[in-house]
Amino acid sequence: QVQLVESGGGLVQPGGSLRLSCAASGSISRLNTMGWYRQAPGKQRELVAVITTGGVTNYADSVKGRFTISGDNAKNTVFLRMNSLKPEDTASYFCNLNQMGSPYDYWGQGTQVTVSS
Repeated sequence: QVQLVESGGGLVQPGGSLRLSCAASGSISRLNTMGWYRQAPGKQRELVAVITTGGVTNYADSVKGRFTISGDNAKNTVFLRMNSLKPEDTASYFCNLNQMGSPYDYWGQGTQVTVSS
């Protein structure tokens, strides 16, 4: 079984920055996709950014140019650098892992990001 643990959330003013981290442990395939999703009150969980072990990335339109996803394959860790934060970025952010060829996903418990003045 795979476990994911997120960290780095907190309270920040509009225009500020945060870096989220997600560490995966357990039996993990060498080929996988890791990503970040977020869920705000009253809204559906949505994709923020994903990255493959090959380094291919994809971003939601709402965060393009502001957020950067990166990973360390050797440490099974993924990061999300968030710049120019806006109040609408306020949400619980969840780490996700999908192993290539697997029909199921693994999820972390989430870390709260609040953008407010």
